[in-house]
Amino acid sequence: MASYGVNPTRMELKRYQARTATARRGHKLLKDKLDELMRLFMETVREDRALRREVEAALGAVYGRFALASAVSSPKMLREALIFPKREGELEISYRNLMGVQTPKFDVRIKAADPVAHASYGVAFTSGELDAATEDLHQMLEKLLRMAELEKTAQLLAEEIERTRRRVNALEHILIPRYLEITGRIRMRLEENERENITRLMKIKDLSGKGRIRLSEEDEDDFEKNSE
Repeated sequence: MASYGVNPTRMELKRYQARTATARRGHKLLKDKLDELMRLFMETVREDRALRREVEAALGAVYGRFALASAVSSPKMLREALIFPKREGELEISYRNLMGVQTPKFDVRIKAADPVAHASYGVAFTSGELDAATEDLHQMLEKLLRMAELEKTAQLLAEEIERTRRRVNALEHILIPRYLEITGRIRMRLEENERENITRLMKIKDLSGKGRIRLSEEDEDDFEKNSE
C-alpha cells in the first residue's frame, strides 16, 4: 500500500469502492456521449460530402459559363461589368449545443440592391452566359454557407470526440484499474489482519486452556466472533 499512500482500513476500502462505482458510472456516461458524438459526426460528414459534390458540380458549370463569356466579351467589358457589387448582405452567426459542443449556424440576409451599383451592370451590354453565371453564383450562396457550417461543425465535433476518447481511455485503462488494485490490496491486507488476529486468539485460547494465562470476557467474545 506504500506506492499509493493508502491506509488499509475498512473506511478506506469503502471510500475506494465508492470511487470505483463513480468512475464506472462516469465511464458509461462518457462512452454513451462518445457514441452519440460519433453518430453526429458521421451524419455531418455524409451531408457535407453530398453537398460538396453538388456545389463542385455547380461551380464547374459556372466556371464554364464564365469561360464562354470571356471568349465572346473583351476583358475590359468583363472587368467593368463585375467591378461593382450587385448585392450586399449581412452574415448572422448563431450557435447551438450538440452534446456540449457549441456549433455555428450561418444565416445571410441580403439587402436590397443599390440602384447606382445595379445601373453599372446592365443585361443589355453583357452576354447571356455572364448573366447566368452571376445568377447561379447568387443561388449557390446558401449552399456555400451551409457547407461552411457543416465543415466547422465536423471540425468541432472531431475535437470533442478526441477529448472524450482520452477521458474514456483514462478511466478505462488507468483510473478504474488503479482503484480496483487499491481495493484489492486493502481487502487482502484486512484479510491478513483477520487471520493474524484469529491465530493470536487461538494461541491465547490454547495457553489459557493449559492454565498458563487467563482470558478476559472481552477476549472470549472476540475469539467466539472470529471463530464464527
